[in-house]
Amino acid sequence: MQSPLPVRDGVNATRLRLPLEGPWETAMDYMMHRWGHIDPQGIEDRFDAGEIVGEGGTPLSRSTPLEDHTFIWYYRTLPPETRIPVELGILHQDEHLLVVDKPHFLPTTPGGTYIQESALVRLRNQLDLPDLIPMHRLDRMTAGVLLFSTNPGTRGKYQVLFEKRQVQKNYECVSAAEPAEGYPAVEFPVVVRNRMTKSRSYLLAEVIDGEPNAETRIERLETFDGGASAAAAAPGSPARRALYRLEPHTGKTHQLRVHMASLGLGIVNDSFYPELLDKAPDDYTKPLQLLARGIRFVDPISGKPVEYRSRLQLSEATRSRT
Repeated sequence: MQSPLPVRDGVNATRLRLPLEGPWETAMDYMMHRWGHIDPQGIEDRFDAGEIVGEGGTPLSRSTPLEDHTFIWYYRTLPPETRIPVELGILHQDEHLLVVDKPHFLPTTPGGTYIQESALVRLRNQLDLPDLIPMHRLDRMTAGVLLFSTNPGTRGKYQVLFEKRQVQKNYECVSAAEPAEGYPAVEFPVVVRNRMTKSRSYLLAEVIDGEPNAETRIERLETFDGGASAAAAAPGSPARRALYRLEPHTGKTHQLRVHMASLGLGIVNDSFYPELLDKAPDDYTKPLQLLARGIRFVDPISGKPVEYRSRLQLSEATRSRT
């Protein structure tokens, strides 16, 4: 549903669905029920200023009956955010697409405590592109190639490519060169297939019994000495590390991280898999060693094959080669 309010400071207006019935006579009564304990004066001021609107952009007043609107829109008060010390790199920009290198630690879209500090909001503000929308997502801890649509008129043509799985992605990661103790040896390349679902605990994904719904091809590209830092970071684990190429054929949450961990090859600096570590502040010196290296497809506008590749490097692979 199209918002009647424009993007402001790079952020979309928030949409709220009003209940069909209840003990509230007005829309403001309901908002007070939901958020009056936080900022009652702020809610009243927004109604008085006409900053809360219904369908068609109609401003609501304090006395607007609850049943007059099914949805209302308003701008959230954004809390102050500490800037994440990373920068986006632009790989390509035209009238239809924006392709960027997303750094580690920066989320793709606003959520939770990250609003202004998201790739989408930063780019909307930096490039003055309020209609910018991501075509897919990368985890906050994953870096690499990320596509955005800049043109609402052609957006659907690119969305179809993703819906029909006509976009090929490949990733790179750094993990141990050999599986951890207790895991069988792996002959590469290998295809991992299993059934994944979102866990009921925390934000994890997990493997369950059933028909496979997740598939990744994994190839070991090179091995190198992980050095003293590898042994210190994971006592008892093999010091040698390897660079792997990952080709997902499906797109489940945390699929690559789960599939590598299932082989006993958890990705370096992964705080979720194979073991969930205690939550800690971001350590910008230890990014997750997972990179969206490239993406390719037949461009629906030009009809020509295109490929975009990241210019970023995984720090552990670079460090180990020097």
